[in-house]
Amino acid sequence: MLQKNTVAPDFTLFATPDQKITLSEFKGKNIILAFYPADWSPVCSDQMALYNEILKLFRKYDAEIFGISVDSKWSHLAFSQSRNLHFPLLADFEPKGNTAIKYGVYNTEEGECNRALFVINKDGIIEWSYLSPMAINPGADGILEILETLKTK
Repeated sequence: MLQKNTVAPDFTLFATPDQKITLSEFKGKNIILAFYPADWSPVCSDQMALYNEILKLFRKYDAEIFGISVDSKWSHLAFSQSRNLHFPLLADFEPKGNTAIKYGVYNTEEGECNRALFVINKDGIIEWSYLSPMAINPGADGILEILETLKTK
């Protein structure tokens, strides 16, 4: 898993069936990457719902959040609509898990992303990373603590 002070690997992934997002386009903003195992699973649903609820707080710190899993863009679309999410879910679908592999959080045994969080500063450097147990919602406390420290830099 990539650690603090590592340059965040760039990627381009589908955010909707016809739109892609490239990480480097967000240089100048703080970025939160929330890798998660699968759409529709109970823990993932709760985790994404929590981030949706505190989205305004993330934006107060000039931060954008992206959820990333190996699910397809169509699964993400349905999941996002059903949960009324207001941030992008990115499809690390093909080549499967390529972005998760770059970040060191692809679970080859399960064929899905591990539950992991990264906070990337405005210069594209990882400030914080956290690998959560698969069955545990990591919440947002760690993310918010790091964003608070970035506010003073």
